[in-house]
Amino acid sequence: MTLLLKLSQLIDWLNERVARGAFWLVLVMTIICAGNASYRFIFNDSSNGLLEIQWYLFAAVFLLCSPYTLQKNEHVRIDVLAGKLSPRGLAVIDIIGTVFFLLPMVVTVLWLSLPLVAESYKINEYSANAGGLIRWPVKILLPIGFTLLALQGISELIKRIAFLAGMIDDPNHKERGPTPEEELAAAIAAAKAKEAK
Repeated sequence: MTLLLKLSQLIDWLNERVARGAFWLVLVMTIICAGNASYRFIFNDSSNGLLEIQWYLFAAVFLLCSPYTLQKNEHVRIDVLAGKLSPRGLAVIDIIGTVFFLLPMVVTVLWLSLPLVAESYKINEYSANAGGLIRWPVKILLPIGFTLLALQGISELIKRIAFLAGMIDDPNHKERGPTPEEELAAAIAAAKAKEAK
């Protein structure tokens, strides 16, 4: 099990690095969007390529950051159920969900997407829009993103089993500090209090 925990740490490290790189795509996407909007306003013209690159980047952010979201336990849960379970009960639910839902879904998407990507690459598929972009780079994000998600699912499975075996602390435990919204509200209140003095 120790070797599997090392594998889990390696997968976590990989997905964290990929996600931190993908975070920068949000900035790139914002710059392109603002530039395209400005160009359209000034010159009364637009580029299909610039519009398409925006959704290519959005797809990259979504697909490459999903495994990191799973790793940080920020994915969608059924809170009505999860909130009532003990840590061990939640770990069992996570194991069942991973084995019977997450991993089969990931394998299905991989199985269905690989031929589409191969065909797109083979025919050098381009967008049907004038000035559009080549399609296979965005299509290849599907198998890459879902492979990373499968690896993260395996990592989470290893952690839940190790927790149930008493080898590690609860992987679902989160420090319950203030949320970013609560921190902002406190900073605003402190600034107003300082102004009032």
